[in-house]
Amino acid sequence: MTEQGPVGRTFSTIGVVGLGTMGAGIAEVFARNGFSVVGVELNDEAVERGRQHLEHSTGRAVRRGKLSEAEQAELLGRISFTTTMKDLHEADFVIEAVVESLEVKKAIFAELEGIVAPEAILATNTSSLSVTEISTANAHPGRVIGVHFFNPAPVQNLVEIVRTVVTEPQVLEDVTRLVEGLGKNPVVCGDKAGFIANTLLFGYLNHAVAMFEGHYATREDIDAAMRFGCGYPMGPLQLLDLIGLDTAYEILETMYRQGRDRLHAPSPILKQMVTAGMLGRKTGRGFYTYDGPDSPVTVADDLTPSADDLPQLHHHIARVGVVGTGTMASGIVEVFAKVGYDVLFVGRSQDRVDGVLSAITTGFDKQIQRGRATEDDKAGALAKIVGTVSLDDLADVDLVVEAIAEDLTIKKTLFANLDDICKPGVILATTTSSLPVIELARATGRPQDVVGMHFFNPAPVMKLVEVVSTVMTADDVTETTRALCDKLGKVAVSCADRAGFIVNALLFPYLNDAVKMLEAHYATADDIDTAMKQGCALPMGPFELLDVVGNDVSLAIQRELYLEFREPGFAPAPLLEHLVTAGYLGRKTGRGFRDYTVRLPS
Repeated sequence: MTEQGPVGRTFSTIGVVGLGTMGAGIAEVFARNGFSVVGVELNDEAVERGRQHLEHSTGRAVRRGKLSEAEQAELLGRISFTTTMKDLHEADFVIEAVVESLEVKKAIFAELEGIVAPEAILATNTSSLSVTEISTANAHPGRVIGVHFFNPAPVQNLVEIVRTVVTEPQVLEDVTRLVEGLGKNPVVCGDKAGFIANTLLFGYLNHAVAMFEGHYATREDIDAAMRFGCGYPMGPLQLLDLIGLDTAYEILETMYRQGRDRLHAPSPILKQMVTAGMLGRKTGRGFYTYDGPDSPVTVADDLTPSADDLPQLHHHIARVGVVGTGTMASGIVEVFAKVGYDVLFVGRSQDRVDGVLSAITTGFDKQIQRGRATEDDKAGALAKIVGTVSLDDLADVDLVVEAIAEDLTIKKTLFANLDDICKPGVILATTTSSLPVIELARATGRPQDVVGMHFFNPAPVMKLVEVVSTVMTADDVTETTRALCDKLGKVAVSCADRAGFIVNALLFPYLNDAVKMLEAHYATADDIDTAMKQGCALPMGPFELLDVVGNDVSLAIQRELYLEFREPGFAPAPLLEHLVTAGYLGRKTGRGFRDYTVRLPS
């Protein structure tokens, strides 16, 4: 195949140096698209391993019906193998995918300088090293560019194209066109350690490691929180085990050395685990233990919760009170009623009470229409729900869940009233996502009975509940709350009472880092969103998510995190503050990081 732009280069022969998993995958991508590929390895043994990588990968595609056997043979026939770099002399584009060593990569580029034609483009697949520094091995650094494929290259659509300060504009244009022709989605960024995806991803992963190392939450709860609270395909510690802790350590170390951002300084436990040979799945032991090297199957170890650790209901819970009439409160009422609890909810007016019942009825009607509920389900749940405008009616409930406005003064007043109204032993729970639970506990004479029960919105759909214990919460109250979550069909995770709990403490610094990346003009909002969705398989890009959550809400949470932890890296990005000041709050105002207003034709 030959590909040519209107002005740019013609590409027909592609060189790939290094035929490990990544290099072989890149060779397959080009061969699938009709290019002649020359693969180079150190010796015959390495060549044979590369050939096997390709045969196995294309063989899987045949078994899955994505390639015919004839297409597989044709694809493999386009790839030639060699142990001599000089065989790349006819290549129009050469990409290296060797070990992540600056010295090794520079030596390869220096050797290629005297082999390929002056107009040939030289690319590095590095995920963390400086492309600029690699290019210094060449007499013509303007033709050097980063082309970072994600693993496995035949499957992952994202490719980060990394321009240096000396990369020629035509080289950038030609390579972008080449990558688009492969059916990939290129995102262009500058030469900074980690590029887009790794810079944002590894800051988040490192923060999760620090949370685990500080015994703030268990590995299982940290991972479950991000999977069920954010819809991530894997928890951060599971993902680190998959990536390899040695690889993660090297990437973080490189990012820290270049940017001196403390949030990228590898957590001490990472180095300890790497030194101990606990590298993740590939060695059979990392944050989790596996049934063998390279196995995805986890097995129980000393940190695995035992059956004896399953939470028990130490308090009798038959009647539940809910205070509030907003979306969250309505959802919580529905959740409890669906599993058979009698629910009494309190609103400030009869109109608001009627609004909750109407919202729950409408919600059930939608579920019935979709075949997810029946008329009997609806009737059964509604029969369990009673609304009132008097807090005093909560005198006989066994649990109260507060879901009112996120205002500390208003909540403290409510908890003081609940302390007077409710019988002894009643659990008083708050759904706050950002306020200190201990402040609410101290507003009562029974702080041992106060706990955080942070549902996620919409409560009937989202599986996660963060159970937040203060220094005064009784163990039996925490355990009862977790057991109650199990009865509700929710996934409960436990954490202590500090800003952000688990999910927000991990999520919002990552979102804040994305805003800083945008305001530094490192990459566009579209490219950053694409990188995180396609490179990390996240359900939404950071700017999509910020506009949905609301930039004012995001700023408030980020400020709380900064005030509590005093971490300079948590300081809200100035761009986020400016958008909020301007009233650009996201979808709810029609404009945030993107403009959602519909302009009618004149």
